[in-house]
Amino acid sequence: MNRERRARYVDWLKKGILAECGLVALVTVLILSRPADTVEQSLSTNTLFIEEDYIKWVDFTVSYEALCRAYEWDVETHGTEQEINWVELLAYTAAKTGGAFDKSALNTMEKAVEAISAGEKTMEELTADLKYFSYYREAYDAAIGGLVGEYQEECVDEAGNVTYQDRYGLKGYFPLARGFEYSHYDDFGVGRSYGYQRRHLGHDMMGQTGIPIISVESGVVEALGWNQYGGWRIGIRSFDGKRYYYYAHLRQNYPYAEGLEVGSVVTAGDVIGYMGHTGYSTTENVNNIKVTHLHWGLELIFDESQKESDNEIWIDLYDLTRFLAKHTQAAEKVGDTREWVRSSRIIDPAVEQYKTENPGFSPDVP
Repeated sequence: MNRERRARYVDWLKKGILAECGLVALVTVLILSRPADTVEQSLSTNTLFIEEDYIKWVDFTVSYEALCRAYEWDVETHGTEQEINWVELLAYTAAKTGGAFDKSALNTMEKAVEAISAGEKTMEELTADLKYFSYYREAYDAAIGGLVGEYQEECVDEAGNVTYQDRYGLKGYFPLARGFEYSHYDDFGVGRSYGYQRRHLGHDMMGQTGIPIISVESGVVEALGWNQYGGWRIGIRSFDGKRYYYYAHLRQNYPYAEGLEVGSVVTAGDVIGYMGHTGYSTTENVNNIKVTHLHWGLELIFDESQKESDNEIWIDLYDLTRFLAKHTQAAEKVGDTREWVRSSRIIDPAVEQYKTENPGFSPDVP
């Protein structure tokens, strides 16, 4: 009897081991059958997480110094055989450092630029064995991919003749009009208590009521009106759909630029509204915010299911705000009105392309 029990036990044990081996083999096949990039992303515990083939989280930790240097190298090499794309350079650095941007990271960037400029390496060769490069590239392209490129800038000569000159460089703008005083600090993630306990998912810039607010990037107005948390606010979506710019706590009684409405197409540098302290109220047009300021936020969208969900991705904008101060837009008051308009214009190819592809678009902001 004992022998029979032992035999049955051994037989059961063998079957269990075989079943477990089969399960392990099946899981291995499923993993290896997925694209390499997806496998690496799903295994990554660094800057972002991938699920259902799109990015679920991004910690945008690129420093001000890194943004400046990468941008300068991009502009300096534009149109040359050793052209450097600033997004790719930053992604390469992040893949080498695990997303850290200290002095060592700046040295890593510089060595890569030297190798590319000397013709010793291409970016493809430098990144060939970096398994997280594609993830950082996608994440950083979503965050800053629309800020640098070709555009035309308005030029007026002494006789008042207007021409447009070709430019390449920073076509994204600082969110406040040039010449107005402001203060700010890195307040991303600080606690908020109105309504419910939550983190601050934007960047606050303190100033005076009525300061003209500037559209950072060209895009389409997706949201306009009252929100009990943000007061009078504006939401602008980039043309590629990856970035949602949020401008909140705008001025009481006169929050928006004339003619702005949902569906309006705005060009980077346009005046879109005015600083105030509205919000924290279910009643419209109430000043319940203690300090006058602009709250601007940037949500990254890799899948439409992330928009207005529990999986929203908002990034820290302190260093990016400092970087955008390189490109400010002056504004002029319109007579005795409360309205301001930009003092010089640009032609953004992205706007022109959108107009061509969407003939029923709303008029531009005046």
